[in-house]
Amino acid sequence: MSDFDLCIRGGLVVDGSGAPGRAADLGIRDGRIAEIGSLRGSARQTLDASGCVVAPGFVDLHTHYDAQVLWDRMLSISPWHGVTSVLTGNCGFGVAPTRPEDRERILGTLEKVEGMSLAALQAGLGGDWGFESFPEYLDCLESSGIAINVAVMVGHTPLRLYVMGEEATEREARPDEVEQMRALLEEGLAAGGLGFATSRAPTHMGFEGRPVPSRAASMGELETLAEALGTVGHGVLQTAVGADLPVETLAALQRRCGRPVTWTALLSGFSPEEELRASLERHADLQAEGVALYPQVACRPLNLEFRWDSPFPFESHPDFAEVAGAKPAELRQIYTNETFRNAFRKNWREGVVTRHADEMVVSYCPEHPDFEERRIADLADEQGLHFTELALDLGLESDFAARFRLPVANSDEKQVAILLQHPSTVLGLSDAGAHASQLCDAGAPTHLLGYWVREKGVLSLEEGVRQLTSSTADCIGLTDRGRLQEGLAADIVVFDPETVGCGPLRRVHDLPAGADRLVTDATGIHSVIVNGTPIREHDQDVVDPEGALPGRVLRGGAAASRA
Repeated sequence: MSDFDLCIRGGLVVDGSGAPGRAADLGIRDGRIAEIGSLRGSARQTLDASGCVVAPGFVDLHTHYDAQVLWDRMLSISPWHGVTSVLTGNCGFGVAPTRPEDRERILGTLEKVEGMSLAALQAGLGGDWGFESFPEYLDCLESSGIAINVAVMVGHTPLRLYVMGEEATEREARPDEVEQMRALLEEGLAAGGLGFATSRAPTHMGFEGRPVPSRAASMGELETLAEALGTVGHGVLQTAVGADLPVETLAALQRRCGRPVTWTALLSGFSPEEELRASLERHADLQAEGVALYPQVACRPLNLEFRWDSPFPFESHPDFAEVAGAKPAELRQIYTNETFRNAFRKNWREGVVTRHADEMVVSYCPEHPDFEERRIADLADEQGLHFTELALDLGLESDFAARFRLPVANSDEKQVAILLQHPSTVLGLSDAGAHASQLCDAGAPTHLLGYWVREKGVLSLEEGVRQLTSSTADCIGLTDRGRLQEGLAADIVVFDPETVGCGPLRRVHDLPAGADRLVTDATGIHSVIVNGTPIREHDQDVVDPEGALPGRVLRGGAAASRA
């Protein structure tokens, strides 16, 4: 009989705590780390990690896999980049609880606000979702099986739709409705939900172009729902912020619920450096006072690809109010109207995320392939046009097939380095599973290790691993993940520090109904192990996507013991 199920030998163990790496072997038994050191026993399987780093599996706390997990049990592409645990339900968006009659609204909201293909959602979920309540959703995930670990927050948007129906987008809730939402939230948390998520972001426009339901909630409603976290005693509160959720209000919410609060997102390019530093120091002061408030930061530039038939970056722009929810024929009339064009040309900088719209490039243009990867502004100058006119013309000429890439934020590398190095922040906003045809930042872990650790030297190897593991795990309350320590779950990634990185974006058509998405390949990831079972080796899946899978639903932050 073997002493271990799996031994990883000859690697540099970087345990996720931030401590210096050390040469050691690692033995796994029954899905957990049994021993770290110079191992003498035998193993059923041995992995040679010579020249590689052995680290905890990466924890991504900001994903939107709520729907995709129901048809893609491998949760691609996160495991490609070493991610072994994800948190979904961010920004208050999810698929449960949902009454059958509200499914169209839920899918329409995911389509609009998270850039998901409606055809893919409909084909992937089918007519019978197999659940209505949040506990039933968790049971569904558990029974279907998943390749990596999934924790789920209860979303404000489905809560409001479940209680208020169509009026959820239009008004504040009555006291009895707030209590119904709180009861549903407590039910979801008791079943294993890992928190509560909401959004006040002005960019979040949902079904039929309406503001998402959580934006209509009163502050009293938000406070009551936050208190449910304290009542149940576990979970994190996550929010996409708006003007009515400044830092001091978020701090007050944290004190009220007594649970960690993390907000999306503190990015470069929106304020001068001195204001950015002041915000970071305020968070550090609050944390020193015991206020568990963590701004999420991103390690990649935030670029969005879009088409004019779904202009997500512009949907919060004041001149685009009539665009939201319009059909293609109506869009053509709007975009050719001189009043609209004149207003857009005059006011283009007034959108929340469009201040750098003059830096847009053409990413795909079937009629003019020579325009691709060139700035619209430069092309427009050559033709004596304003860039807004040429951009609209290219969209109309291609029958909305042309795509454009807009830099939204986080391109100021000096500020990004400040954000990554500051101890008050937590790494987030990969948005994996969302905006599939517009961006792909699921490769953030390999980008961090390849660019910010190896190439730029902004972070040490140990600090980069810590930010991807124990930092994120501790923030959201994963109790047995995020570190290499005897007795903890054997979620492990083995990578080559000299070659780890994130490849270029490529477009594939592998979603249900043939819908497209952007993906990026990883380099230097040798092995990905989930609960003691290897699932990826040398950039290939080594488990059957249709067979038994080792991932677990992390109810309340931990996996239940297997029967």
